Amino acid sequence: FPAGMIAAWIALVPLGAYLAVLAAAHLRRRPVLVSGTLDAALLAAAVSGLVAVGPLALLAPAVGRSPWSLPVLALVFALAAAICVLVSRPRLVVYNITVDQVRPLVAEIVSSLDPQVRWAGESAALPERGFQLHIEGSGPLRTVSVVNVGERSSPEGWGEFARRLRRAVRGLPVRPSP
Repeated sequence: FPAGMIAAWIALVPLGAYLAVLAAAHLRRRPVLVSGTLDAALLAAAVSGLVAVGPLALLAPAVGRSPWSLPVLALVFALAAAICVLVSRPRLVVYNITVDQVRPLVAEIVSSLDPQVRWAGESAALPERGFQLHIEGSGPLRTVSVVNVGERSSPEGWGEFARRLRRAVRGLPVRPSP
């Protein structure tokens, strides 16, 4: 194979695998809920091939021909991806569902968790549980993110909410996404 063909395979195979997994999630008759951490890690793995043949290949001549140069560059990318995941807000990503379908589930769960819940648009504050959330939709992609937006949020409250939402989504029938 020519070098350009190998580089194209390295760049496109991880991205294609990621897109195939997303397509499979959207073809199911049930929504798929994943944590935001897993979603970001899978996205980083998907673009790793593009990074390997792009920016990392550009940096390779600068770091020399040491046998450690490629592992160090890969480690730098992995650390940058890990930092991005760690500084992002906690969130839950639900594939193959709309905001209109998720909002009643979230409303039922938060009202059972905290009777003092207050709604403002697509955001809810749960003062007794110590966290706030916001529902974000991505329009025609049928993907919804439920993001923890509180400055000082309770990990226990968010964890309980995530468990209940995972159970509620698991039983919800939906049509496959086009």
